[in-house]
Amino acid sequence: MNRKNLLAMSVLFLISLVLPWVIAVYPLGIVIEILIYGIFASSLNLLLGYSGLVSFGHAAFFGIGAYTASIFAQNVSANIFFTLPAAVIVSLLAALIIGFFCTRVSGFYFLMLTLAFAQMIYAIAHQWESLTGGSNGLSGIPVPQLWSGFSFEDQKLLYYLILIVFLLVIFGIRRFIASPVGQTLIGIRENEGRLKAIGYNIRNYKLLAFVIAGGLGGVAGALYSYFNGFVSPHEVYWTVSGHAIIMVIIGGAGTLIGPTLGAGFLIILQSVVSSYTDRWYSIVGLTFIAFVLFAPKGIMGLISLLKLPGKKEVTQNFNVEGEKA
Repeated sequence: MNRKNLLAMSVLFLISLVLPWVIAVYPLGIVIEILIYGIFASSLNLLLGYSGLVSFGHAAFFGIGAYTASIFAQNVSANIFFTLPAAVIVSLLAALIIGFFCTRVSGFYFLMLTLAFAQMIYAIAHQWESLTGGSNGLSGIPVPQLWSGFSFEDQKLLYYLILIVFLLVIFGIRRFIASPVGQTLIGIRENEGRLKAIGYNIRNYKLLAFVIAGGLGGVAGALYSYFNGFVSPHEVYWTVSGHAIIMVIIGGAGTLIGPTLGAGFLIILQSVVSSYTDRWYSIVGLTFIAFVLFAPKGIMGLISLLKLPGKKEVTQNFNVEGEKA
């Protein structure tokens, strides 16, 4: 990492530390929502951006994480050392089961199968009233706690909790993508047939990416339940998956921070436009179309165009072993 990037990251980190003390409650809530959906979009980016798998059912894991954390908080303990691991474990198990079937197919069939599984989970959340509250959802979720007597009722404390988890997730994704396994996933995205021809078990790699992405989606869902204090079947509905796909594409698929930028752009756009018109969905749709047509690499692609001329673009090539050539 060069000095300029290190300085920029240090400044952003300092700004994130003082942010809760310089902005009002409502804007801080928007920032928290951006961080949560930044984690969710980044988890989907593991599939869509790095592995080339278009999943339209990723909301299933977001909803599973949210429901699991909420149910544990209501019936077992509101301590985050119980609720967050429980949400991750259940999401990982669900992703393993769903991924076992979905990774047997590819392309359009993979997309439709993920959507079908997500709708099945939506139906369960909608109909299992004794557990999920049905269409009324789960309300009165206890405030998350770190230990007895220390809760995250203060929105500033909740912000710092979510910020820490966000940074850990982004760092973890960065390390994973830089690993031989992560580079193999990129190789699958670029030329699946070649890797299959030389003996790679493509399905196992896809399943691993699917499970990790599902677990991180569950993390985002758990954090959402902490922030919102209410969970409903809407969190499992296919439109949530669609929003995540839009966030990834607008921010820049296959980039580390792009999905978070896309989440921020979409959430702020919704907040601003919806205060002026009820037809804000049309504005969001037109914006998405504009990005697809004129900026297919998303916000990160536009940022790359702003680099000073004369600088040589360094490209890393990787061989099929997943290592730098």
